[in-house]
Amino acid sequence: MRRSYATSDRPGQATLDELLTVLAAPAMLLSDPDGQVRAEGAQGLYVGDTRYLSRLEIGIDGVDLVTRSTRLDDAGTARFDGELGGDRAAVRLRRDRTLVDRRAVELVELHNTAAHAVALRLVVRARSDLAATAVVKSGTAVDTLVPEVDRGGARWYRPGTEAELVAEPAAGEATAVGPDAVLTWPVHLKAGERWSVRLTIGPAGGRPAGFAPAKPIPWNVPDAGTGYLTTLLNRSLADLDGLMLADPHAPDERYDRFTAAGSPWFCTLFGRDSLWSARLLLPLSTELAAGTLRVLARRQGRRHDVRSEEEPGKILHEVRPGGLRAGGLDLPPHYYGTIDATSLWCCLLHDTWRAGLADDEVEALLPNLELALAWIARAAQSTGFLTYRGSSGGGLANQGWKDSAGGVRWADGTVAARPLALCEVQGYAYAAARGGAALLDAFGREGAREWREWADSLAVRFRSTFWIDDPAGRYPAIALDAEGRAVTGPASNMAHLLPTGLLTAAEADQVADRLARPDLDGGRGLRTLSSTSAGFDPLTYHCGSVWPHDTAIAVLGLAGIGRDDAARSLGEGLVSAAAEFDDRLPELYAEIDGEIVSYATACRPQAWAAAGAVAVVGYLSGWPLPEWTRGIS
Repeated sequence: MRRSYATSDRPGQATLDELLTVLAAPAMLLSDPDGQVRAEGAQGLYVGDTRYLSRLEIGIDGVDLVTRSTRLDDAGTARFDGELGGDRAAVRLRRDRTLVDRRAVELVELHNTAAHAVALRLVVRARSDLAATAVVKSGTAVDTLVPEVDRGGARWYRPGTEAELVAEPAAGEATAVGPDAVLTWPVHLKAGERWSVRLTIGPAGGRPAGFAPAKPIPWNVPDAGTGYLTTLLNRSLADLDGLMLADPHAPDERYDRFTAAGSPWFCTLFGRDSLWSARLLLPLSTELAAGTLRVLARRQGRRHDVRSEEEPGKILHEVRPGGLRAGGLDLPPHYYGTIDATSLWCCLLHDTWRAGLADDEVEALLPNLELALAWIARAAQSTGFLTYRGSSGGGLANQGWKDSAGGVRWADGTVAARPLALCEVQGYAYAAARGGAALLDAFGREGAREWREWADSLAVRFRSTFWIDDPAGRYPAIALDAEGRAVTGPASNMAHLLPTGLLTAAEADQVADRLARPDLDGGRGLRTLSSTSAGFDPLTYHCGSVWPHDTAIAVLGLAGIGRDDAARSLGEGLVSAAAEFDDRLPELYAEIDGEIVSYATACRPQAWAAAGAVAVVGYLSGWPLPEWTRGIS
């Protein structure tokens, strides 16, 4: 049994723990497990960055409803079966929920199994606040809206945005009660008779801006055997299908798909998240990787812009069609505040080419590769390492994957001063340079020798600067701080170095030994920060929690250097944790004394958590390791 705690570093935020999510990106519907969407917390129907429904409660006037079962098949459908209480127990109520084309469809069916007729009154209470998703996440109070109601449904308005509920057949009565639309149907059922009503909820007045729904990827799935691994695999792949989006700006001959980062806060394109998801899934699909590469290449930086942090050649961090203003952030529609996405884009292009992507598709992206490599060189020019200062305005202070404000700390708990050079970012840059050189050579383009020399020079600088030998062991520092000092305290970031090729065999073995200690491997996945560090708190975002994608990268990296002892321990720990979440791994969770503790605001499902689960299942099932796990020679 897992426990749930409020987060210790994000007080006041809306919680997701224990909610049931049905999704077909860019739409997501979060409800209580009984199917009711109650007007509290983060419940509701989201499409992209707007909540279009904040309440949908369905019942029988004057009669209790008892939910008997809930079934979630694929990501986009759910069924809730219940019965009426008291002397109406022979009447069954079923709700079939489907998300399709940015809308939720709720089919409500009453079935009288009694031997006599019954008379009932079905009541639907619906509400919409048309709140921005980021505002819901922040926990800020949202103004309610008064609906326009008629027997055919209801509508809610804000300037430029409109939500609607359409009822078929029309209700017998329809009224507005404060912010609620209340629709009622008198229902007379003969013995054995069924009756149903269809409710369709979503945006009105045209499709909202943003990415388009996408068909699932045809995964090439090797055998995972039977039992718990297959269950986790199937749930994770279904959630990845539910998170799939398509680029509306792709040419007609391309159908470019990528994974949205997570539900509900990050249902959009993220550079780092989408790239890592595609990379972890590369053995199952080059199509997803190719689509992700092209979607990001279309939005590659072309100019210098202070507010968006765009720079020529840089791969973006995230897309928010209407911008994002909440929780201390003020982001433009295209935001480039990331230090690692550009290198990861180069790595994925190389990996996808080696995995069999057609030469013409690779060659079309080589100009983007050259722009990205040039950005990497410029970003490392001043210090010799890829370093970020962080945003001084409404953007992110930390711009690696641990992007919370206190995500990089010294062993004594002190937050490291920026600018920072993260260890894994140097590894990504090294792999990008080596992989980029291989591509330039293979396609007869200039610059390969220079990029190999650049990578070799980076490795020398890294070796002389990042390594720490202290009472906690010998390991690479999480970062260099503003004064160029190696930040003490073992952290999970070092695991990301294993598949990059930056480390010697002996160094990689030392990293494996350090990851295998119980302060980082607590038995339920890889902790983001050692439990021996003063800043360790498993209920924070990045200072002791467990992230499934982080664990998966460590598992594959360890396996790639032949350290199956450490890889299997972490992998089996992650699988055991997944069982506590009904095989739908969240963005992150805590492990305390071997017990799983939910992080209440974590996205669930989240793309790189699901992709990480697939990768770990593959490793434990004996699938061939992805070639990128062995580095680039």
